Amino acid sequence: MPTLQDIIDQLELKVLTVKRDFDAVVPASGYASDLLSCVMAGAQKHSVWVTLQSHANIVAVAALLDLSAVIITEGAMPDPASIAKANEEEINMFFTQKPIFYVVGKLWEMGLRSE
Repeated sequence: MPTLQDIIDQLELKVLTVKRDFDAVVPASGYASDLLSCVMAGAQKHSVWVTLQSHANIVAVAALLDLSAVIITEGAMPDPASIAKANEEEINMFFTQKPIFYVVGKLWEMGLRSE
């Protein structure tokens, strides 16, 4: 299974939150959705969530589910308050200009699966 650092490197992600030891974080699975209710019902604990949502509510959902990371795609940049809240909740948040389909495909190629 890839570590968060592997994912950051392979996808050339921009780290938005405080840098941590990303080599020590091994996500359990992946999940992609923009509907918060679907994420709450379907994402597994310690998974990586891929979304184009960038508002503060994604931090609350990620914290509730104890996700390993949130990857925000398609150039949707969260505001500074959302990034600050992610830091407060110790949520790893990343950014890319690439589309969701590309990111999910790369995660799949790297061996990250959902169960």
